[in-house]
Amino acid sequence: MVAIASVGTAPLAARAPAEQVIEVPGFADFLAVDGKSVWATNDGRVERWSRHGKLAEVRMSKPCGAMAIAHRALWVADCKEGTLNRIDIRTAKIIASIPTGIANPEGELNVVAGADSIWVASDAKGIIARVDPASNSVTASITVDPGTFYLAFGFGSLWAVSSAQQSVQRIDPAANSVVKKTLLGRQPGFLAAGEGGVWVQEQGDGTVARIDPGSGELGGRIKVGETLKWGDIDTGGGKVWLRTTEEQTFVVIDPKSMTIRARVGKASGSGALRYTKAGIWTSAHDVHTLSWWREPAKIGN
Repeated sequence: MVAIASVGTAPLAARAPAEQVIEVPGFADFLAVDGKSVWATNDGRVERWSRHGKLAEVRMSKPCGAMAIAHRALWVADCKEGTLNRIDIRTAKIIASIPTGIANPEGELNVVAGADSIWVASDAKGIIARVDPASNSVTASITVDPGTFYLAFGFGSLWAVSSAQQSVQRIDPAANSVVKKTLLGRQPGFLAAGEGGVWVQEQGDGTVARIDPGSGELGGRIKVGETLKWGDIDTGGGKVWLRTTEEQTFVVIDPKSMTIRARVGKASGSGALRYTKAGIWTSAHDVHTLSWWREPAKIGN
């Protein structure tokens, strides 16, 4: 039996972090960090923002899901066209539109980079497309559990979550096949690989599960709240950062002690989160904002 760390009374940050709120019209949602700026999906476009305002805009039919930056490009799914779009981050222009198919047209999915490839869940029946950025073409189609939408790359492997099958699957990029499958709790969703583990939101249970990156086995759980629906997760700076939709904007988890170190900000509906050493970016599409939270090293200490 795997122990679940209790919610208890979570400590607040040593001092309240400064939040800079940026008004963003539309529906700013998923984020990808680009130096001192951040790209955000929005209605019919992706936008690049800095702390001082909007820097660029690229029109698309329906940009969706978490994005990746690799090979001097932003890689973003288009849920209406069923394509993976490659945007040159220097010119803010689409330079390739790759017909991969998109597994979840509702938009809850990830594009990730790793092993010199770009990966996207391409078919709800259980297919992940592997794209070669040198040729902008699909080089492999990997069979996974039906309903696999959520991806992360880390520790030399691609990790894929099926909410429908309540599974996390470890994929060996050298073999293009699943080599380990582990059962999860209710409605698993977004995940992040780093800080000693693969961390999966179990949205229906309000928990975060740690998967051991060596064995692929479940290594423990942290209870955060009643649910974790429609949030986001990232790692960095020795911590796990969890965007929530209830009670606070985000939660800071100590990956070593498996405890909550801080609950930060007010509840602001659904949105995304990305870590940088200088600050944390969060989005809140329900209130049409991006936020920048400074000095993450001091949050939760």
